[in-house]
Amino acid sequence: MTYTLIENGTLIDGNGGEPIENAAVLIKDNKIIAAGHLNDIPQVNGEVKRIDAEDGFLLPGLFDTHVHMMFQQTDYNTRFQTPFSFRFYKAIEHFRRTIETGITSVRDAGFTDVGVKKAVDDGLISGPRLQVSVIPLTITGGHGDGWTRSGINLTDSTYPTMPSGIVDGTEEVTKKVREVLRAGADVIKVHATGGVMSPTDHPEFTQFSLEELEIIVREANFRKGVKVMAHAQGSEGIKNAIRAGIHSIEHGIYLDDEAIELMLEKGTYLVPTLLAPVSVLEQFESSSNIPKHAEQKSREVIDIHRESFSKAYRAGVKIAMGTDAGVMPHGTNLRELGLMVDGGMSPMEAIVATTKTAAELMGWEDKLGTVEEGKLADLVITKTDPLKSITSLENPENIVIVIKEGKLVKDIRN
Repeated sequence: MTYTLIENGTLIDGNGGEPIENAAVLIKDNKIIAAGHLNDIPQVNGEVKRIDAEDGFLLPGLFDTHVHMMFQQTDYNTRFQTPFSFRFYKAIEHFRRTIETGITSVRDAGFTDVGVKKAVDDGLISGPRLQVSVIPLTITGGHGDGWTRSGINLTDSTYPTMPSGIVDGTEEVTKKVREVLRAGADVIKVHATGGVMSPTDHPEFTQFSLEELEIIVREANFRKGVKVMAHAQGSEGIKNAIRAGIHSIEHGIYLDDEAIELMLEKGTYLVPTLLAPVSVLEQFESSSNIPKHAEQKSREVIDIHRESFSKAYRAGVKIAMGTDAGVMPHGTNLRELGLMVDGGMSPMEAIVATTKTAAELMGWEDKLGTVEEGKLADLVITKTDPLKSITSLENPENIVIVIKEGKLVKDIRN
């Protein structure tokens, strides 16, 4: 039996209430057994390891509910010359950089298989715990179909635990969802519209019929607890996804008033990924990673995207933090919080979206997302006050301690 006491900090517990000064968190093995003002923490018998927060700020372990851990955007020439297996070793760095930003839980939106998840769960590599979607479902010629007019397929990387995601028609959709579930998916990802990065479509193009989307939701629901997340950027595709019962809208670029009303009615989450088009433009201007078609579409949507997020926030749509990391470098995820604040959220609301609400989205609210008795001991200590400067979290040097299930993952205190 091992006790750890974190003391001498200010607690921002993820619930959205007032911070608690002179706070402490008591951990037994991998769980929190008490949290609050130091004077309210019970005395325990036995040896207690003490961690001095050094007047820093204690937060729950953070979430990113839309990542791609197995890749990071590179130019096509590099991609075509890189051996297949190299991506698995490269991902070790992606996982390390992500958890060292304080993100201890992620939902992977495509191209990470159950073997990678097992490597993290078994402690083979250090990184955030995962929910995986394995492979996104897409129509022929849609977002996720990497075929180009040269005949080269940019995304053809199927192997035994990574089936193809291209599927057309109701019968094929039924079977494909079952294949992806067989491959170990914790969540089903579907492309309900086109996108910015895809070579042959546009964000406003609708993919899959309402009937096909309903079948996807039905097949996922046969497995208790399996939800569906939808890449959905154009308004028609967004509304089809909501009506079909999809759990979360990813991106939500062209949200109109009807779509927002439907989200409120159905309780649908929005995962905005505001950082994605911003990063695409930055990379286009500084590297050869981004093709011209993606740069043009990003310029077209970036202001619309920001305004859609603001409308959804003002209306009261449930918002969980997600970035599309992989499109941008892993480890830069917390830039998203500053963009959410720019879109109308308070710093505290952005933190709640990155902790409590994100845990609820992923169905992990019983064990993660807030600092309170009975939760797993995922904790972050920052040396800056995120309520005064949310953008200070963008600098990994300000994330001085990261704890996952009671184990110290990062400690860069002086």
